[in-house]
Order: sequence, then C-alpha cells, then structure tokens
Amino acid sequence: MPEWIIVILRSLILILFLFSLIKWLGTKQLAQLNIFETIAGIVLGGIAAVHTMDPETNFFYAILAMFIWFIIPFVIEKLSLKSKRTRDFTEGKATIFIQDGKIMEENLKKEGYSTDELLEKLRDKNIFLASDVEFAVLEPTGTLNVLPKKENRPLTAKDLGLTIAPDKEPQTIIMDGNMMLEPLANASLNPDWLRTELEKQDVALENVFLGQVDDQGQLYLDLYDDHLSVAEPSQSALLLATIKKCQADFEIFALATDNQNSKAVYQTCSKNMNQVQSILEPYLK
Repeated sequence: MPEWIIVILRSLILILFLFSLIKWLGTKQLAQLNIFETIAGIVLGGIAAVHTMDPETNFFYAILAMFIWFIIPFVIEKLSLKSKRTRDFTEGKATIFIQDGKIMEENLKKEGYSTDELLEKLRDKNIFLASDVEFAVLEPTGTLNVLPKKENRPLTAKDLGLTIAPDKEPQTIIMDGNMMLEPLANASLNPDWLRTELEKQDVALENVFLGQVDDQGQLYLDLYDDHLSVAEPSQSALLLATIKKCQADFEIFALATDNQNSKAVYQTCSKNMNQVQSILEPYLK
C-alpha cells in the first residue's frame, strides 16, 4: 500500500479516536483546562502527529499511548469531584488579591503579579480606582473576580424595594422558516397558537428567519426580508391598560349612581381591580 494512503488512513483513525477521547472527557475540558489537562492535550496531539506522519512507527503503540494519556486525566477528574484535596492539587487554589479594601502584596508576589498587572485586570472590570474594590480574588483559571464596595455597585430592584417578575428562558419556536415543536411545547404553546399569531401580523411561516417567544407569551419575529417590519408585541401593555380602564370605570359608576348599595358594590369592585393591578403590574411591564 502506498505511504500516502497509509498517512491518510492513520490521520482519519487518529482524528476520530482523539475526538472520541475529548468528547468522553466532557465539554468542561474544552472551555477550561487546568495545568494537568493542558499537558495531556499537548501530548495527545503530539502523539497523533508523530504517528500520522511516520508510517514506519507501530500504530498500536500510538493508540496505546493516547489511551494512557487519556485515562490518567479522566481518573484524576473523577477523583477531583470527590476530593477537595485532589482538586486543589490539580486545579490550584484561588488567591485573594484584595480583602476588606486592602491589597495583599504578599499574594501578588506569590502569583507573580505586578501592581501594573493588577490595575490592568481591574480596568478590565471597569474599575479604575483600587480603593473602590472591597474584595478581589484570582481564580485558578487566571480570571480575576472583583466585588466593588457597596456604594460603588449599580442599584438593583432589591435596593429600591421593587418587585420584579421572575424571568424564564425564551424559547426559539421558529428557525430558518421551520416551526420548532419541542420549544413550542416547552413554552406551553401549540402550533395553532403560532399560526394565529402569524396571521395577526400577516406573516407567512416560511418568511420568518427567527421567531422567539418570551415567558409572557409575546412573539418576536425577524424576517428574511429586512425591508419589512413587524409590529412590536403589545399584549402585556394592552392587558395592563384594560385593567386600569376597568378600575376607572368602576370609580365612575360609583360616582354616577345614587343607590348606596350599587355605590358600595362599584367601590368594592374598584378596590379589587386596584389590588389586581398592583399584583400583575410587575409582570406586565
């Protein structure tokens, strides 16, 4: 068999084998490697390259060596899940750089960080004064996580005492002009509802590039033709306006009647509608 065919066959086999090993290790290793896993990845690639380009080498040795370099990180990963001591050894520990607003100079030296590098990391977090930081920690991955002092943090709804409706994951129910049945079911909706909503906006399903629905059942569409526009969803605003109108109508009815019993009924209904509005308003805004 010609050597070029052997090289092609070896390449294909080793690519598939290496792909299977990495998939077996899991996606965590693809996004975030510790030192041990980085070394293993380099060696695996080197083994594959050497035994691909040299047809004279024993192909079985390549498979055996790659399996050994795979199984050791795999076993260590499983041990790390059960033992913090193993995790600290293979992945390292987090190092505190700033605590209670004070820079820990010894920890900076330990990790080989200069003052300029610390300030650069802080600027990456949009912090230009070290005195604005309450706590900063260098993670084993090399990421610096920063907690600004309370007076320097953005205001949240909790700080203002506001009640905000919880968010749920939006569902993509149309993609490339095709209806996605599983996300539609996840949103507790059905194809008939979707067809009705598309008819309201005079849009054909095959003309929709992307369609998403939020947790309130509002449909957002992006069409293939960028020159066409679709109306913004307004169900929530319409419902809130209807509730406010009903409450105002009850107030008017109470003022317009001279019958005390009817007046009391209208006032009670107005009060109830006001309570409904206060409960639903955070969810409808």
